[in-house]
Amino acid sequence: MAVVLTVLVLFLAGFLAAFILLVIGAINFDFSNSEIPPGVNQPAKLRIIHIILICTAVVGKILENFGICTQVSFVRYMQGRKTLGADPKLFIKDLWFEKVPVRIYQPKAPSASQRRGVVFFHGGGWVFGSLETHEELCRFFARESESVVVSVGYRLAPEHKYPAAYEDCLNATQHFLQHLQHYGVDPARVTVCGDSAGGNLAAAVSQTLAGRSDLPRLRAQILIYPGLQALDFNLPSYQQNRGVPLLFRERAAFYMLQYLNGNAIKMEEVLEGSHIPTDIKLKYKKWVSPDNIPEEFKVRGYKPRVILDCTTEVFETVKRFCEPTLCPLLAEDAIIQQLPESFILTCEYDVLRDDGLLYKKRLEDNGVRVTWYHLEDGFHGIINSFNSDWLSFPAGK
Repeated sequence: MAVVLTVLVLFLAGFLAAFILLVIGAINFDFSNSEIPPGVNQPAKLRIIHIILICTAVVGKILENFGICTQVSFVRYMQGRKTLGADPKLFIKDLWFEKVPVRIYQPKAPSASQRRGVVFFHGGGWVFGSLETHEELCRFFARESESVVVSVGYRLAPEHKYPAAYEDCLNATQHFLQHLQHYGVDPARVTVCGDSAGGNLAAAVSQTLAGRSDLPRLRAQILIYPGLQALDFNLPSYQQNRGVPLLFRERAAFYMLQYLNGNAIKMEEVLEGSHIPTDIKLKYKKWVSPDNIPEEFKVRGYKPRVILDCTTEVFETVKRFCEPTLCPLLAEDAIIQQLPESFILTCEYDVLRDDGLLYKKRLEDNGVRVTWYHLEDGFHGIINSFNSDWLSFPAGK
């Protein structure tokens, strides 16, 4: 018995030592490839959040290697672990809209008139995120704006590839627009909103509904640091913020490929820009180009890149990047002109900053009213920490 216990203790000690080494190695690797610019407020907090994310990913990888669960499943589980109790100011209910799970937040206080409606799509790179991860944010929206908020639990990649997430968001939004009277919502005051990948989905849904005469017209679209294109991962913001947590340049391309194909094959070609034929790049250069980025956003070390061509084989794997329902920045002017009033939030230290700036220009060039808010000390994902006690950031609030 003593021998068995000794062996067990040695095994556990060895496992713990290996685990610690793996975590330290992962942290060191990410630190050597990461950079927190001096303009970020409270950088130590961002480092702590980054370390927590790294440790979660490492534990998930260990569990995957032992055959217990996949890394993605573990990270999703950890992200959705925090549960909130009842809210004294809100009715909260889980429902299904056209086979899509949704969570509805309705203010309890009586209203003299019909309320605003907000359809919310969570971020997470189409791979992570859930009704739970953005629960606190949706409650805040519902309480502070006295709106009926519908949070959409769309299907995630890599299990469900494009256009699954887009279709779920579109179907849930259409269902809500068809049943507004049931929730006491004013048909003239319905907004779609999303952060990161959710901003992508909000933009795509807004474009699809722009020409519909059988549904109430959307009042506005709210895009919080959205990812809107996959043609150019070498725009100024991608170069300047390539190693800034919480979204590295490589991870942005990785998530886009996971959503598109369910894998990250051809990621090197996507990063270097040899995944789209030259003629197609030139066609979209009027919309996706560093030339359309204001000069003040190029001063932090941007270097123009030579346009590279690609092989037919590579383009075949990513050609759907040219579809506006995946990359809304590529929609034709006739669609853009029909879009509702827009709010766009960008962060200076975010690889997706220039996607928002390019879309802002496209909307304004086509006569769409845009309210633009730029967080000078903001980074990708900052809104998720708006109420995280000691890990919150002033800019997130």
